[in-house]
Amino acid sequence: MSTKSLSPTLKPIVGIILLQFGYAGLSIFSKSALNKGISPYVLVVYRHAIAAAVISPFAIVLERKTRPKMTASVFAKIMLLALLEPVIDQNLFYTGMKFTTATFATALWNVLPVFTFVMAWIFRLEKVSIGRVHSQVKVLGTIVTVGGAMIMTVVDGPVLNFPWSSAKKGDHTAANATNDGNSVKGAIMIAIGSVSSSCFLIIQAITLKSYPAEITLTALICLMGAIEGTIAALVLEWRNPAAWSMHFNSMLGIVCSGFAYYVQGMAMKEKGPVFVTAFLPLNLVIVAILSSSILAETMYLGMVIGAVLIVVGIYMVLWGKSKDQLPCDSSNQVSAPKDENTKSSNQSV
Repeated sequence: MSTKSLSPTLKPIVGIILLQFGYAGLSIFSKSALNKGISPYVLVVYRHAIAAAVISPFAIVLERKTRPKMTASVFAKIMLLALLEPVIDQNLFYTGMKFTTATFATALWNVLPVFTFVMAWIFRLEKVSIGRVHSQVKVLGTIVTVGGAMIMTVVDGPVLNFPWSSAKKGDHTAANATNDGNSVKGAIMIAIGSVSSSCFLIIQAITLKSYPAEITLTALICLMGAIEGTIAALVLEWRNPAAWSMHFNSMLGIVCSGFAYYVQGMAMKEKGPVFVTAFLPLNLVIVAILSSSILAETMYLGMVIGAVLIVVGIYMVLWGKSKDQLPCDSSNQVSAPKDENTKSSNQSV
């Protein structure tokens, strides 16, 4: 009995944590590919085209008996989801990363939990009772998490000379010199992309209520994202046919897209959208460590302090969410499953 009750609890947590490691690796390889000249718009197209090709067979086989009927309303939502995340969000994020660094882009991305928390509150996908302690902790935890991310972005402090980063100090100086002039432009693009991503998470939650087929929905989002992204890339890169050339580093990160959407959808269906975005700062910590080694970005004391605050904030949000289910479970056992499905059928990243 304990194994059965423990598995559903740990499944979304383990999945989202592994997802952040995948996202971190994706950020590192993507930044390396962008440094070598690949177009961010083309990178987005290849990511989602290959992800759709990989996931579609699983959707056809595993959900052939449980797949709901496709309606015009659901298809319209899928079109919108593909526009918000694969097209607008991904294009702005990778373009912003091209202008800055992997650590900077990932750090700024952590404004996403704030936008998602507010929007989930407005759409009643997230339970917030200001008078209750656990809701206050959720709000405070979100603020602490984002505050830690901002400290990592704006506070430097002493340089931490790790053996794996000091060896490439010269490469770091050269790399950052190309990013300093466009950091503001990149920051604006990434911030707008995070707003688009938070809208994606909310609409994905709404779509899963009427179309509860996670794998099929993932495949369709990737497919429509590839089609819409191709149109955008053709418009933006029509004068540069060489932009469609592929690099090995970009191929390493492509398959992560489909896995990300699938795990994100499963976790949101169980725990809600804020649960998914609460883990995004973990991605920042991983990227900061990997980028200091692979991309030769310098690690500062401010990054470490921010990382500690991020971890504290994550656990505050998770503790607050774990207390949300207690009133339902104790007050009415018959209606609890229905209420839980309504509340948590909602990433990322």
